[in-house]
Amino acid sequence: MCQALGRSRGGLTTKLHMLCDALGRPLKMHLTGGHCNDCTQAETLLEGQRAQAVIADKGYDSNAIRAFIAKAKMKAVIPSRCHRKQQIPHDKKLYKQRNRIERLFGTLKQNRRIA
Repeated sequence: MCQALGRSRGGLTTKLHMLCDALGRPLKMHLTGGHCNDCTQAETLLEGQRAQAVIADKGYDSNAIRAFIAKAKMKAVIPSRCHRKQQIPHDKKLYKQRNRIERLFGTLKQNRRIA
């Protein structure tokens, strides 16, 4: 647990990186320090998973992650960051399903022992 403590602007914090299925049920979780970037955990979360599509937020917009997803024969539904020179289109209708993981995080945060 001590390895998951990291210093960020707010002090000592941790981040929970999570993979969930289409119904919003958690499949894998990684706890890292608060200074750890989201995209560093993508490949370890997706390793060995099979799906039609991977829906992620802008924090996971990198060429390496997109290549990893394509190599696994999945569709990347990730909006491009604003500073990307070539904006990559994504399926906006499918991206709306990402709210399931946001609701899962909200549920977890309401549980005081986890928060």
